[in-house]
Amino acid sequence: MLLSIALVCVFGLLFHLYNSLVTKPRRLQSALRKQGIIGPQPKFLLGNTLEIKKSCEAAAKVASNGDIVDSHNCGATLLPFFGQWQGQYGEVFMFSLGNTQLVHVTQPEMVREITTCTSLDLGKPTYQATERGSLLGNGILTSNGPFWAHQRKILAPELYMEKVKGMINLVQDSALTLLSSWNIQIEAQGGTADIKIDADMRSFSGDVISKACFGSNFSKGEEIFFKLRALQEASSKRVLSTGIPGMRYIPTKNNRETWALEKEIKALILKIVKEKRITEAGSEKDLLQMVLEVATINSELMSQNAIDSFIVDNCKNIYLAGYETTAVAATWCLMLLAANPNWQQIIRDEVLQICKGQIPNADMIRQMKQLTMTINESLRLYPPVAVISREALKEMKFGEINVPKGVNLWTIVTTLHTDPNIWGTDSYKFNPGRFANGIRGAFADILLWRNKQISGGMLAGATVIWFLFECIGYHLLTLICHSLIVSLAFLFFWSNLSFFINKSFIELPKIEFPEELWMQLALLLRDQFTCAFGIFREVASGNDLKKFLYAIFGLWIISTVGRWFNFLTLVYLIFAMLLTVPFFYEKYEDKVDAYGEMAIKELRKQYSQVDEKVLQKLPIPFLKDSKQD
Repeated sequence: MLLSIALVCVFGLLFHLYNSLVTKPRRLQSALRKQGIIGPQPKFLLGNTLEIKKSCEAAAKVASNGDIVDSHNCGATLLPFFGQWQGQYGEVFMFSLGNTQLVHVTQPEMVREITTCTSLDLGKPTYQATERGSLLGNGILTSNGPFWAHQRKILAPELYMEKVKGMINLVQDSALTLLSSWNIQIEAQGGTADIKIDADMRSFSGDVISKACFGSNFSKGEEIFFKLRALQEASSKRVLSTGIPGMRYIPTKNNRETWALEKEIKALILKIVKEKRITEAGSEKDLLQMVLEVATINSELMSQNAIDSFIVDNCKNIYLAGYETTAVAATWCLMLLAANPNWQQIIRDEVLQICKGQIPNADMIRQMKQLTMTINESLRLYPPVAVISREALKEMKFGEINVPKGVNLWTIVTTLHTDPNIWGTDSYKFNPGRFANGIRGAFADILLWRNKQISGGMLAGATVIWFLFECIGYHLLTLICHSLIVSLAFLFFWSNLSFFINKSFIELPKIEFPEELWMQLALLLRDQFTCAFGIFREVASGNDLKKFLYAIFGLWIISTVGRWFNFLTLVYLIFAMLLTVPFFYEKYEDKVDAYGEMAIKELRKQYSQVDEKVLQKLPIPFLKDSKQD
């Protein structure tokens, strides 16, 4: 009997291993190949890990010999294999890390679709929670589904811009301490010194995060910071073993070090938590206190171990997300300014002009346009996160690609940020001027009143036109004719009297509209009409009652508003709102978002009640069918 049970267990284990190591990877690869997605041939258990390792070693050797082009193409050094595979297999290809199947995506439209997807069916890679569990745990950076949504709801309000502005004093104190240490080094070396800032920038960002997280306990927070840094370095040594089954369980030297650091960090965080509960309950509103309050509220729904894991994992996540990205971004920005003294002088002049000898505050920083341009360019060339990774938790479709459940989508940020088709021929050059109109362009500058002359002029012009037509009763045809009469008379007399007034007549330009312009305009109108008719047909098809009710309610609101104003006044009011609402939204974004989330939550609650009490009881066939499904 026992032998039979043992044999069943052994065969069950072998079947599970064969399914996870052989059958599942082959099934996913086959589903992708049927769609024309190919890639390098993976090896059993290892995937393409060996090829990646060889490619990285060759690129590192070239870089160490100095045989590298003078450009900011960091992707060619850090991730050389992607460029090689992209040349062989196209922009979309698949590869493997162990038995984890991944698809490389670079098309901007598909990347936009992936990054803006709000479905919980697209989540964080599950291998992060398993392979990097000691470092990241199951916090907000690795969790998925409702648990992730719950954590985001808790943590996001504490990281709104208004709350971050409240931390400006912490940043000022840490920055002054850092600058003081640099001044001491410079004076000790006779006025000129070479300073290695990498460790200093990490200490600076770690100091700020420690104070923000642990308040008066920040000295103990710094101890956690150093151990987390050591844990991060230990975890990075096994990055190439990602996806290889069982590697994280083998008691290697690296794994033993990782396990020991994980226990020490957990003990330190829980020790601070215990002290806070005893001595400082409610006295300080730092991030740890906020996490503690939430854990206390949910104590009836969670076990003590779950509460401890929630606190520890999210403290580690906040630390890693905060100090690492900030330190890397600041270091590269300073390096680029050191290599481009002309931009260094431009920013120095801007800071001196705005701050006038004072320590910069949040309002001053918002006015520093040249500094913002430089930071954006630095983040473009050297992004703190090189890869954006998502996993299909259910079968999904992006563009023309059906992504099977379990496949990971990888987007290489450095490739997108330096694509000549997007950024131009100078995509590998440092040029902050490309962000002169901001990330969203000149149109956003007008809406947000960053260019006050244009914004004010447009609003004043619209007001004058509305006043002429609506208040005085001027007619459009009359205005056009009068404008043409004045223009023609002025130009006619100028051309005949130019000799007497000693001013030559301006030669009017010859204007020709290319045929392509009209074709593009016609195609644009066609696409818009097609899209509008498609929406109308979808709503009228009777398949989605929710969309139908939304459409009816929206049209009813528009018709009601239309009865209050005539068409011209309504257009003017919409135009005025476009020039005012975005400005005030940007100024009070966090408060508006908070009230907006409350309003949306209340509307959804009311709709769910109406749906439950009324709509689901209606004798409509498709409602019953969908309910049965």
